[in-house]
Amino acid sequence: MALLELENVSVAYGAIQAVRNLNLEVHEGEIVTLIGANGAGKSSTLRAISRLLKLQAGRIRFDGRDISDSASHAVVRAGIAQSPEGRQVLTKQSVQDNLELGAYVRHDRAAIKDDIERMYRLFPRLGERKQQSAGTLSGGEQQMLAIARALMSRPRLLLLDEPSLGLAPLIVLEIFSIIRELNSEGTTILLVEQNAKLAMQHAQRTYVLEAGQITFSGLSRELLTDERVLHAYLGG
Repeated sequence: MALLELENVSVAYGAIQAVRNLNLEVHEGEIVTLIGANGAGKSSTLRAISRLLKLQAGRIRFDGRDISDSASHAVVRAGIAQSPEGRQVLTKQSVQDNLELGAYVRHDRAAIKDDIERMYRLFPRLGERKQQSAGTLSGGEQQMLAIARALMSRPRLLLLDEPSLGLAPLIVLEIFSIIRELNSEGTTILLVEQNAKLAMQHAQRTYVLEAGQITFSGLSRELLTDERVLHAYLGG
């Protein structure tokens, strides 16, 4: 059984159809990536999973449970957390405050404190800046904070929306090294990423989204050499 299953999911913004009859699965322990051009519906898919967007049609199941009509906070409690596009850190709050707010669905204060220290070990730069306002961090540091904040809810499934956006190449490699480490420690990841080749190199499976619909899907290592995907998304 898949950890996450989307069945014929459709999402619209008024008259604009963002996602149409989308079917997608993520199995426990995987990194799965969703690639496509700007406006293809990738972020809308993640927002639908997080229940930040209402479904027009279809069902979403997580760990066998239907979450199609769940509130967003209930989805976090169920074990799904999202690091959003654009990071969306609370710029006037400290790094530490942002992390504590990431654990808002939890009440185990001692374990929350331990998890904050774990985030500082995983992201040493955040530990060095724990009392700084998040708005004073570099773009790469804010991205690390957005991921760390999402991890504070102890998710089984982490949704990452464009983690490399606007970052220098060396910082991007550092972020992806952390993504790989998180996955090796047991976190399942659904990744939306503009750098399709890099995403596919890190993911076991890939879905290609065009105009709100899946056009290709399969093992990343196979799609990396698929002529259609190569020419459309990988500059081949």
